[in-house]
Amino acid sequence: MGNHGSNLDDILAEDMHHWYNKFMRESPSGLITLFELKAILGLRGMNENANSYVDQVFFTFDMDGDGYIDFVEYIAAVSLMLKGEINQKLKWYFKLFNQDGNGKIDKEELETIFSAIQDITRNRNIDPEEIVSLIFERIDMKGEGEMTLEEFIEGAKHHDDIMDMLKNLMDLTPVLVIIVEGRQ
Repeated sequence: MGNHGSNLDDILAEDMHHWYNKFMRESPSGLITLFELKAILGLRGMNENANSYVDQVFFTFDMDGDGYIDFVEYIAAVSLMLKGEINQKLKWYFKLFNQDGNGKIDKEELETIFSAIQDITRNRNIDPEEIVSLIFERIDMKGEGEMTLEEFIEGAKHHDDIMDMLKNLMDLTPVLVIIVEGRQ
């Protein structure tokens, strides 16, 4: 995905006024809808999995569930992705993975998300089934085929290779750079 280190340093150094101006340039109403987010990111013609993933990201960032991302939600999302603590990020990943909202993630939910991410990023270096099998082999100690938030967080934190995989797969830096800098 390239080295975005200097971009991220620049992004983090910007003041709130500057962030607000960028947000308002992209969405003069002060609210971003799902449709507008997809337009901002230039996401058109995606397959069903990729489209579902973008929807899930939007609804995860739409913390009050009103169908819009306002400036506070926007800043919270950007802050979490750029400098959030690992527990916060793992909770966000879990919420994103838990598509049916039952409080547990299963293999199918993970495979769907990882496939969708690969469809968007065009990065198919590893088969989603292999990733999911490894995660469940290492983290699902009870062998139930699903994990709670607590199992997911504790398991991920105790396996550096899984943490690295999650960080790489879930890296939204390119998305944030587009949002911050705008489509060129």
